[in-house]
Amino acid sequence: MTRILFHAPASNPEAWQRAFLQAMPEAEFRIWQEGDDGPADYAVVWKPPLHMLAPQQATRRDLKAIFNIGAGVDAILQLGDGLPAGVPIVRLDDAGMGMQMAEYVTHAVLRYFRRFDQFDAQARAHQWRFLKPHKKSEFSVGILGMGLLGQRIADALAHFEFPLRGWSRSPKALPGIECFSGSDGLDAFLRGSRVVVCVLPLTAETSGILGRVNLARMPKGSYLINVARGGHLVEADLLELVQDGHIAAATLDVFDEEPLPAQHPFWQEPRITLTPHMAALTLRDESALQIAEKIRALQRGEAVAGVVDRIKGY
Repeated sequence: MTRILFHAPASNPEAWQRAFLQAMPEAEFRIWQEGDDGPADYAVVWKPPLHMLAPQQATRRDLKAIFNIGAGVDAILQLGDGLPAGVPIVRLDDAGMGMQMAEYVTHAVLRYFRRFDQFDAQARAHQWRFLKPHKKSEFSVGILGMGLLGQRIADALAHFEFPLRGWSRSPKALPGIECFSGSDGLDAFLRGSRVVVCVLPLTAETSGILGRVNLARMPKGSYLINVARGGHLVEADLLELVQDGHIAAATLDVFDEEPLPAQHPFWQEPRITLTPHMAALTLRDESALQIAEKIRALQRGEAVAGVVDRIKGY
């Protein structure tokens, strides 16, 4: 019998158990507890503690794969040598998160393009005033990170005929998108993007990528949307550039510290829209089904999508 070991803090483990037993009734599903060092074939986790997967445990040497149930894998990769060597880490391909992320980003882009943020401010001040519309040809949207989520966002925005630009670590050619890559392409990408959307994985190379130097390269009066990780953004630099008018506004779903502290200056800046890390939630049933299908494929000796490169960090 296939043995699945599960751990995800702040989740509903019993609901995950029901979802897995429906998707894979032939499996044994066990919710990890402190002191559990029993054998397992597969681990399904989110932010596991170091000792849960510690490679020095003989029973952990039986692991055939570790499945991460969130979009980003930075939380598990930070365990470093605490992870069993040679055991593949597999991320979710999408499992419903792409659609949610596309909805969130499309709403934010349209809100700025149609100037709803400014109309809302006027309404609160009891002002009735016409604002000149933005020209769509001058409202290019640049997406930092052209993986599955970035491409899903681009597909949604293409419906509204925004000029689209994409930046990735390595070169890509995507229809309808002006593509840039590498450190050499980042400057041109930023300078030509009226809106920058960050969906990058958080790695040593991308940490702090949205700092003063790069934010200042964006056109004056531009917009930032971050739905990736708080570690991509240097928060003090964004606040200063918003307050001096270089960045017109920002929508942020992720932060260095979560929940965002009550005393954080972002709460007092009306041009920064804040949401509590909800842009794309893991959908339990879809995720369980996808993981079950990948486990069966691995058992047949087949390759699966989403295997993480521990060196690259995604």
